[in-house]
Amino acid sequence: MGQEAAREAGKVARNRWVERLARGGYAAAGLIHVLIGWLAIQVALGRGGEADQSGALSSLRSAPAGPALLWICFVGLAMLSLWYVVATVTGGAPGKTRWSTAALAVVYAALAATTFGFARGAGADGEERTDDLTATLMGLPAGRVLVAALGAVIVGVGVYHVWKGLSLKFLEDLRTSGEGAAGKVVRAVGTVGYAAKGVALSIVGVLFALAALRADPEQAGGLDAALKTLAEQPFGRTLLVAVAVGLVLYGVYSFARARYARMRG
Repeated sequence: MGQEAAREAGKVARNRWVERLARGGYAAAGLIHVLIGWLAIQVALGRGGEADQSGALSSLRSAPAGPALLWICFVGLAMLSLWYVVATVTGGAPGKTRWSTAALAVVYAALAATTFGFARGAGADGEERTDDLTATLMGLPAGRVLVAALGAVIVGVGVYHVWKGLSLKFLEDLRTSGEGAAGKVVRAVGTVGYAAKGVALSIVGVLFALAALRADPEQAGGLDAALKTLAEQPFGRTLLVAVAVGLVLYGVYSFARARYARMRG
């Protein structure tokens, strides 16, 4: 029974339209990262704003044809999450383990759910959700330990992103990076983009660790808080612009990934 289910799941993953829509999920994630990077630049210039997924989706909703774009992004992200679920059932995506594909399925499902909320006219502040999550965890037995552990995991994910970018490990996710100048551009934006996203995630993890240390859920924060914390450091605005440009480049890499991703063994 289990093998039969895996075979049927494999047929779903190999369906031409499922694959195309899943590739659209990478493009949707790319658009969101480009918008986050742009909002981060606005923060560095002192113009305010919320430089995270919620801010990006809110900006997209207010753009011309924004609501339609949100629905398109939702479909792509939901299908990409489904594709990773199927990959988990069938033994993992090319070059990935079941654990990593399962984690990616959750990540894209969460992003799809957030996008769905904005598409239907709702949506929530990212920092409030982070504070609520941290407060809930701290209310559990050994809650501060759990929050600290979550922070350590996020820092680990951030460090992994930096390593994945600088080592060109991300190229293993692609069936090709393109030829000639295009291939060089994909490698360059992937390297800088992964490193920048890793720095941002690492700061998020540190904020969780500080929240656990001080027993203050409001010390924790999502991406917006991390980027604004970076801006407050010496030369912080310059550093924030650099990270913001990197996030934009990560978005550009995601567009390339929509075309070149390895989605079959």
